[in-house]
Amino acid sequence: MVGRDRKSAMEERSLPIDLPMDRLRACLRWRAAELALFGSVLREDFKSTSDIDVLVTFAPGARHGLFDLAEMQQELEGLMRHRVNLATRGAVERSRNPIRRKATLDSARVTYAAA
Repeated sequence: MVGRDRKSAMEERSLPIDLPMDRLRACLRWRAAELALFGSVLREDFKSTSDIDVLVTFAPGARHGLFDLAEMQQELEGLMRHRVNLATRGAVERSRNPIRRKATLDSARVTYAAA
């Protein structure tokens, strides 16, 4: 499958992990407008030992430093019971690697969006 067909198939496939949506909403204190997953968690090669790649989009005006992001990553690891690689949408969008930037943004599957 290519293009839209491939993305539709990924969106229909259930996730191999349980996302505690009620507890993920507690991450609102981080002023996250959106949480998305990308990488192996969306593919058939995901294993119980795999990490989970999370893309976070912060609300306008939200400012977080490196220590804040590390704390958020640890909190997500506890909630998801997996190692987490946390990336911000802004950092990915500014990436100098156009192939990685496109692959990440095109494959990201939104799992939480603030109302």
